[in-house]
Amino acid sequence: MPRIYKDEAIVLKTIKLGEADRIVTLMTRGNGKVRAVAKGIRKTKSRFGARLEPFTRAELVIYKGRNLDTITSADILTSFDEIRSDYQRLRSGAALVDVVEKITPDRERAFPIYALLIGGLNALAEGRPNVVPSFLVKLLSITGYHPQLDSCAACGDHAVLGAFSPSAGGAICESCWHEAGDSIRMGSDEIALMSRLLRSDFGQPGDIHSTLAMTQALRSYAEYHLERQIKTLHALTAS
Repeated sequence: MPRIYKDEAIVLKTIKLGEADRIVTLMTRGNGKVRAVAKGIRKTKSRFGARLEPFTRAELVIYKGRNLDTITSADILTSFDEIRSDYQRLRSGAALVDVVEKITPDRERAFPIYALLIGGLNALAEGRPNVVPSFLVKLLSITGYHPQLDSCAACGDHAVLGAFSPSAGGAICESCWHEAGDSIRMGSDEIALMSRLLRSDFGQPGDIHSTLAMTQALRSYAEYHLERQIKTLHALTAS
């Protein structure tokens, strides 16, 4: 039987449904990724107002249905307006919620992912550096796709690491990089920075070139394992 439950959630995306409704994809604290209908949200006098915009963290009351749940009430906990009001932060935030939506199974409780997403959005709102590659490497690690960054993923050698290979499983050494057909050339300092991002809080500094190189490598790594493109990351790395 359907039932009512309460949960805290971050809005990942919304799509139109009919003339007045939307389907809202949520990353919840206690129920994992959930898709639910917000009825009448597109009407001028909707009771939801702007409470279910992407990135918003909200306290929800949800009616569990057979196929789609229904949101019956929503109260904002964190709006993350700082992300929506800045174009670069908006693009980065879109990449964070997009990869979470693609990597997370439906209705499987995944509190570490929820907590990481809150941390990533907070870091973006505060304007910290290297949020996207830091978020990606942490997310891949906690979801079972941990990249090898301290020794060669192909041969296990602790020699100088000079490339990154999605199929090999991470960073590879100078001797192996030309043998991996999907290898991405990277400097040893960029690989070392990626390793620090994995182990540190959000906000590790790095230059624009290093940020782009890490994001490209991690995008390719995520797409290799998920077997699908992540368009929001392509948009970031193409700029």
